[in-house]
Amino acid sequence: MPLSPVSAALTSPAPPLLTSEPEHSSLVPGTAGAAMEEELKCPVCGSLFREPIILPCSHNVCLPCARTIAVQTPDGEQHLPPPLLLSRGAAAVPPPDQDAAAGATCGGAGASTAGGLGGGAAGGGDHADKLSLYSETDSGYGSYTPSLKSPNGVRVLPMVPAPPGSSAAAARGAACSSLCSSSSSITCPQCHRSASLDHRGLRGFQRNRLLEGIVQRYQQGRGVAAGASAAPAVAICQLCDRTPPEPAATLCEQCDVLYCATCQLKCHPSRGPFAKHRLVQPPPPPPAPPEATPVSAGTSTAPSAGGCRSPGGAGASAPRKFPTCPEHEMENYSMYCVSCRSPVCFLCLEEGRHSKHEVKPLGATWKQHKAQLSQALNGVSDKAKEAKEFLVQLKNILQQIQENGLDYEACLVAQCDALVDALTRQKAKLLTKVTKEREHKLKMVWDQINHCTLKLRQSTGLMEYCLEVIKEDDPSGFLQISDALIKRVQMSQEQWVKGALEPKVSAEFDLTLDSEPLLQAIHQLDFVQMKLPPVPLLQLEKCCTRNNSVTLAWRTPPFTHSPADGYILELDDGDGGQFREVYVGKETLCTIDGLHFNSTYNARVKAFNSSGVGPYSKTVVLQTSDVAWFTFDPNSGHRDIILSNDNQTATCSSYDDRVVLGTAAFSKGVHYWELHVDRYDNHPDPAFGVARASVVKDMMLGKDDKAWAMYVDNNRSWFMHCNSHTNRTEGGVCKGATVGVLLDLNKHTLTFFINGQQQGPTAFSHVDGVFMPALSLNRNVQVTLHTGLEVPTNLGRPKLSGN
Repeated sequence: MPLSPVSAALTSPAPPLLTSEPEHSSLVPGTAGAAMEEELKCPVCGSLFREPIILPCSHNVCLPCARTIAVQTPDGEQHLPPPLLLSRGAAAVPPPDQDAAAGATCGGAGASTAGGLGGGAAGGGDHADKLSLYSETDSGYGSYTPSLKSPNGVRVLPMVPAPPGSSAAAARGAACSSLCSSSSSITCPQCHRSASLDHRGLRGFQRNRLLEGIVQRYQQGRGVAAGASAAPAVAICQLCDRTPPEPAATLCEQCDVLYCATCQLKCHPSRGPFAKHRLVQPPPPPPAPPEATPVSAGTSTAPSAGGCRSPGGAGASAPRKFPTCPEHEMENYSMYCVSCRSPVCFLCLEEGRHSKHEVKPLGATWKQHKAQLSQALNGVSDKAKEAKEFLVQLKNILQQIQENGLDYEACLVAQCDALVDALTRQKAKLLTKVTKEREHKLKMVWDQINHCTLKLRQSTGLMEYCLEVIKEDDPSGFLQISDALIKRVQMSQEQWVKGALEPKVSAEFDLTLDSEPLLQAIHQLDFVQMKLPPVPLLQLEKCCTRNNSVTLAWRTPPFTHSPADGYILELDDGDGGQFREVYVGKETLCTIDGLHFNSTYNARVKAFNSSGVGPYSKTVVLQTSDVAWFTFDPNSGHRDIILSNDNQTATCSSYDDRVVLGTAAFSKGVHYWELHVDRYDNHPDPAFGVARASVVKDMMLGKDDKAWAMYVDNNRSWFMHCNSHTNRTEGGVCKGATVGVLLDLNKHTLTFFINGQQQGPTAFSHVDGVFMPALSLNRNVQVTLHTGLEVPTNLGRPKLSGN
């Protein structure tokens, strides 16, 4: 990333230490200039710095603003002594001529600052309330009451009007003398750290000429960029009492005051203490910025005692003058005091308080600090480049969010429209069912009405006919038809059977639409997880191996919209075989124990959720330990076994044999460990070997079928398995002896050694399965376990067995 003009200037090769016309790149306000402008503003007034001074905390503030926020401290409340200021390389008391100018400058600046902050008249330094200040252990704020507020919220002391009848000059003098003679302090408006002022007052602080020069160049560049075409005004005398003031003829570099010819002869003669001052031609002032407010007719442009000039005013484009020591006016800075962190002159080293301080050449220190600043700027430049790339990434994300949002909105509208269409189709189907049911009921009722009407008509006709027959008086004729007529009436009555006069269908519809589940589903309609989980990221810095155990860690990628319900960890067999699941769960850290030593395992992990199983992660390769590090297992040993020395030493006071196992289990590879006999009395017979985890713990090792061992006394040894004693070999153990056990699961053999010599032939062959180191002790035998040993190659030849 290209550096700004200031950064480029700092990273370029350092120019000569002192030059009469240093070249500066123009600081034209732009994108970078607008950002830099915040660095050039005073934290009190919010405007560009005017005569900035450096506070003990390394922050800057305008000299007029410093007079505004400086307060008088009551006796006994000075919490930061003057030596703190001296340690910051404060300047000495200015010469008498500067004192006079300083008093006038203080008064003029106070007036202008008070007016800019909305305060009253000038002065007021001796009328300020005696207000207490808190120490640095408190909040750091001074108790300023009453107060005004600057643009950035810093509390400043208001200017109190001078007493009636006093002149403005007297008020200005009283303001400056108040800060110099009384106990005063100033609080940094940025870090709120307070510092007491010594007898020199604010002039005890160093003036930041470098910052002042940058502000001047910035204002010049801003004026050029704005196209200021107004002709520059003529520099005027700052001590003239004429109206208007006379043009300036000279500029005193030490006093920093413009004089006309008359005032120079009267106020600054070339004799006495002024004889060493250097007078130069006044520089032409730069063009005024277009936004500058014109001076009103009633405002004096040159205070009688020299006001606080703006950096963009007279002298802004003057040739850079050599900075001189404030304590020795004609001496230039030549060295740098490391203790005080300030430049000093030769006389300061010879006569002043820097004589015993550590000093370095000014030029070399300057170049060194420039290099450090350049290096720091390179780091900031890299971070700025990363920030720009990150901003581009964020802007791309914004665009993607907009596009994805539109896509999702369109998809949602389409899905809801599809739901509405499906509901409309289902509505039509349900309406068709209702219509069919209604037509069916109507048809059934109409058929029953027609049938009942017909039968009713027939019955009514028969009834009327029978009534007419009954009215006849002819018995013979009645009897001729009465039998047939009675049968017809009975048949007609039988036609109205039970249920014939009941409706076949109900007027109610047996159709019930259960829409509640659908309404609940609509209310619960929401976005659900429909994507597979992403690929888990293995955290290689947390993956490790220890002995025959491996630990793996992983995490979900950031900005994951499809969370995982769990993870599946897979591991191969250590020989490049197929993967098998070794863990399923929600944890992201897993340790697998019981693996083969000196083996390479491949591991991978995948995530799953309700939508399915996601893709595998990258495969990580883990190498188990070449040799085994283990101790005696206190959980597997008999209760009569006593362990110590971090479970590496075992003993047993019981007369009967007791068994203890190791914490490691072997099923592959070649393993070797040793047991050192620390105590051996009364000729007991300890047993050394390997066993299954289910070995019997209250008898000698090797008496059951779960152990393979060598038991030994002080003269000879035997191999034992399933209570079978074989291969008696001369040579036993004593205190200080070392018993070695070599388990070769590649060849499936078990071999024993005493003091580096193989004890008998190979003890056991065809040893296969999972074995744990084992030991049986009795009668106060004490042994210490030594593990993590390489398989020795210089072991002695085997001793011949006795049988």
